[in-house]
Amino acid sequence: MPIWGWVIIAVVVILIIAMIAIYNSLVRLRMRVDEAWSDITVQLKRRSDLIPNLVNAVKGYAAHESKVFEAVTKARADVMSAAEQGPAATAKAEGEFERTLKSLFAVSEAYPQLQASANFQQLQAEITDTEDKIQASRRFYNGGVRDLNTKIQTFPSNIFAGMFGFKEREFFEVENREEVEKAPEVKF
Repeated sequence: MPIWGWVIIAVVVILIIAMIAIYNSLVRLRMRVDEAWSDITVQLKRRSDLIPNLVNAVKGYAAHESKVFEAVTKARADVMSAAEQGPAATAKAEGEFERTLKSLFAVSEAYPQLQASANFQQLQAEITDTEDKIQASRRFYNGGVRDLNTKIQTFPSNIFAGMFGFKEREFFEVENREEVEKAPEVKF
């Protein structure tokens, strides 16, 4: 076989190896993003399970705040159903949930006996811990999405990503961040 035949075979082998490496890296990144999304849903579920206990603890002291309790309960259900619809829907539901949760904590601040309750303090600490874990999961997810989207958009992996059907993912961003960070208004 002439030398140019060997060169062609070597180039084809190198292209195949490169294609396999790019495909495998895209699969790894996609799996990392899926894992990160799973972590977010696990933390959302954990927080969702804690909320009824918190609401019940506050209800004993502030029974007349039924609007706040209803809003928290609805927001909790919305987050859990939105998690199945993807990052954009979950982010929107998360923003509303964070607002209602702040309202619940604001109501609880008006009751010193509640603030002193060991049960309430433990629930508040667990929710704070869970919120921290959700934030960490969001960062991990968004980092994975950034890496996957970058790989999908850059040459030469963009060619193979298109061939193999890899799609860009959405970042998990809470809508109306300014509103979420505002202190809730509680009227008695």
